[in-house]
Amino acid sequence: MGTASVSGRGTPPAKMFASDNAAGASAEIVDAVAAVSMEAHLAYGNDPVTAAAGERVAEVFGTDVDVHCVSTGSAANSLALSALTRPWGSILCHRSAHIEVDECGGPEFFTGGAKLVLLDGDDGKIDPGELRRAVRHRAGDVHSVQPQVLSLTQATETGSVYSLDEIHTLTGIARDAGLRTHLDGARFANALVHLDVSPAEMSWRCGVDLLSFGITKNGGMTTDAVVSFDGSLRDELAFRVKRAGQLASKLRFESAQVLAYLADDLWLRNARHANMMAQRLVSGLHATSGVAVRGAAQANLVFCDLPDRVIDGLENQGYVFHHGIPEPGVARLVTSHATTTESVDGLLTAIGDLVHDDRG
Repeated sequence: MGTASVSGRGTPPAKMFASDNAAGASAEIVDAVAAVSMEAHLAYGNDPVTAAAGERVAEVFGTDVDVHCVSTGSAANSLALSALTRPWGSILCHRSAHIEVDECGGPEFFTGGAKLVLLDGDDGKIDPGELRRAVRHRAGDVHSVQPQVLSLTQATETGSVYSLDEIHTLTGIARDAGLRTHLDGARFANALVHLDVSPAEMSWRCGVDLLSFGITKNGGMTTDAVVSFDGSLRDELAFRVKRAGQLASKLRFESAQVLAYLADDLWLRNARHANMMAQRLVSGLHATSGVAVRGAAQANLVFCDLPDRVIDGLENQGYVFHHGIPEPGVARLVTSHATTTESVDGLLTAIGDLVHDDRG
């Protein structure tokens, strides 16, 4: 039997701009998982590590919460929405939302058939006028799905960030119509440091009922979390998490990641760094003749127009990134907690040289 190797087959970190999911885990989180591996505890969350993680999340958000660690952000979104939506309900979201574009019908499956209703708005943000129309659309009509949940994405899939006023406006429209609010916070920390506000101000104080709390994209290893600010959902969420196969037997490993993530502001430091690298990239792209940056780029996602020959040239040099989103000729470049200034500058130099050669 040959010896398996896990090194040398991936993309060099300096050339990886496809996703913050591609970055490794923070050393503090890896160390925390290794540390709990040396201990024996009761299974399924009946351990002091999981209890401490719940207490820490409550402290960070400044209120009582129920916390469920799950293996993916898709599971967090789908479970949260299933607790808020009946099968005949509808979930109002932006048409670029992750739950619509990238989760393979997971929300519909977990809710037993609830329908996603897609709304428009610039920069990946739901337009309030669109929402006002949607929350009243055929309400009470037995022939139609009934609006039940507003799902917001913060930061958005285009790299923009809702202001607190924008969130308040949208959750207020939803609440007045009897809808609950879910927040997809896969990049919650990136949005938080951009706004420079508290976690409470960007969640329950804004009218959010359930939060999908992103950890994996920002230095985590194998967990995200559902954070509930509504105690009435405690039992339902617990049973749904178990039924979905998301109650880990060795839950302390996921809980240890949460504790390390929130210790000494690691999560905020990671997010600030990722955002700073994105801004460094934006500044360099603005200074490159012939390259146009799209959208606000307020978090750690940058979209820009690049000629096809430049895209091909970057890929030939080993750079990995997504393009053709939302249309051909648009590149999506994502920075992470592990992105270095040298890697950003190297990418900018490569783009500049290729643009010059393309014009020549």
